[in-house]
Amino acid sequence: MASFDEMDVDTIWMNGDFVDWEDAQVHVLSHALHYGSGVFEGVRAYDTDNGPAIFRWEEHLDRLYESCKPYDLDIPFDREELTEATVELLDRQDLASGYIRPIAYYGYDSLGVSPGDCPTDVTIAAWPWGAYLGEDALENGVEVMVSSWRKHASSQIPTNAKTTGLYVNSMLAGEEARRNGFVEAIVLNKEGNVAEGPGENLFLVRDGELYTPGLSESILDGITRDTVISLAEERGYTVHDNSSISRGELNTADELFFTGSAAEVTPIRQVDNVEIGNGGRGPITEELQSAFFDLVEAGDREEWFHYV
Repeated sequence: MASFDEMDVDTIWMNGDFVDWEDAQVHVLSHALHYGSGVFEGVRAYDTDNGPAIFRWEEHLDRLYESCKPYDLDIPFDREELTEATVELLDRQDLASGYIRPIAYYGYDSLGVSPGDCPTDVTIAAWPWGAYLGEDALENGVEVMVSSWRKHASSQIPTNAKTTGLYVNSMLAGEEARRNGFVEAIVLNKEGNVAEGPGENLFLVRDGELYTPGLSESILDGITRDTVISLAEERGYTVHDNSSISRGELNTADELFFTGSAAEVTPIRQVDNVEIGNGGRGPITEELQSAFFDLVEAGDREEWFHYV
């Protein structure tokens, strides 16, 4: 991933105002910096055949507002205001495609564990972003390892909320994998079943059917996951979307792939030292990956696109 200094971006929306990129700052004693008390979304805009459009924006907004509930975060802007701000931000930066990061977090007032009277600050940024795990990964797949770090349970911290502080778990798992020569990690839940990747949901293909861990397995309810389930079912595939997948089943899968707003649809060619399937992108993965990219290129499913 290129550094922000290498990108042609100059504007961020903060609390109702457009500010220069370098001036988009928070106080060092902001509550969210110390306690991870924020929620966020990762959204992609695509330059479709029908013009630039944000993919599944409404669903991302739904999840943003729902993620606020366990933390009593009260976003002081409605959906229409956030939508208008995001569209204008893309326009100001001349971004026909890119990655969008809305974030709401407890800001600066006091620094007890209780947020007290800390305000809810809201920021939206957008920048160009290619394939999350590398352009080569989309065609040839990635090598991953099963992390020694476990995914927390929903009885400990809500797993259906996309919370900033929780991603330290993802960072630990991902960095462990990279230190050991892998591209990405797979994280197990406390029961030892497969949960997800550090920033991705996971699908397993066996005997022509698809399996993906259910919400009770401590996963995030991924929007790209939902998209791929729909695309697969439309093509006649049986999808088991409430599965429990053991670690050992990864090794004997016909195919494995990640999904996510950043990762899109990325094949997995190796887990630990075990080659998966034919050691490359499997045929069902390729079909669904092509269907996904055809969809976001065409932009012809009106309910899933918000045009800029």
